[in-house]
Amino acid sequence: MDRSIYVAMTGAAQILRSQDALSHDLANASTVGFKSELSAFRSVPVLGEGAPSRINAVAQGIGQDRRQGATIHTGRALDVAVQGAGWIAVQAPDGGEAYTRAGDLQLTADGQLTDASGNPVIGNDGPISLPDSASISIGRDGTVSTVPLGQGPDTQATLDRIRLVDPDPAQLVQGSDGLLHMADGGRAPASDEVTLAAGQLEGSNVDPSGELVRMIALSRQYDMQVKSIKSAEDDADAANKLLQAN
Repeated sequence: MDRSIYVAMTGAAQILRSQDALSHDLANASTVGFKSELSAFRSVPVLGEGAPSRINAVAQGIGQDRRQGATIHTGRALDVAVQGAGWIAVQAPDGGEAYTRAGDLQLTADGQLTDASGNPVIGNDGPISLPDSASISIGRDGTVSTVPLGQGPDTQATLDRIRLVDPDPAQLVQGSDGLLHMADGGRAPASDEVTLAAGQLEGSNVDPSGELVRMIALSRQYDMQVKSIKSAEDDADAANKLLQAN
């Protein structure tokens, strides 16, 4: 009886963990460049006395869904979408290099190019800073060009190039800052094969309909675990009454 309660309790707790991951994905269904988290239930042996065949189902993250999100056309000069595989290099809050696909870039008051979270975008020689300009454009290869104030389009000058990388996905881990980092703490090599599309953004690849269906299925599984706990409690009450009658 106590064992049945333990099994049902463990199952309910793991279902709640899986629901938390789904809730996080649904909350980011409209976040630019967001990649949904993949999770699954894994069978883990129960250690200790007893038969070695005992297992628990444990909810664990198994990585990110790398599929590209839908393209959103904005026409904004600082909006860029990574085409296919690849990442934009930014400076993480800890000072290291990190990677993102969120291409809704911003320009601070002092001319620094950042992502939407304020992380500086990295160029050939570090964070990219731009002077006051009449216009800014970003090329397919990440080159950042500007037209000086008061000048015509024929005076456009290339100032820097956004660092684009395409490391092996197995080498990337997600940090607490929401950015991807190299697992060994190093820097990924720049890649000339990664391209950008200006005036566009990559939307989230979360499938809200599919996630909602999974959420409903998990809710029903959770209800089954709770009912199992209640059944074990009722059985315990009935057994106590029989003992008292005797």
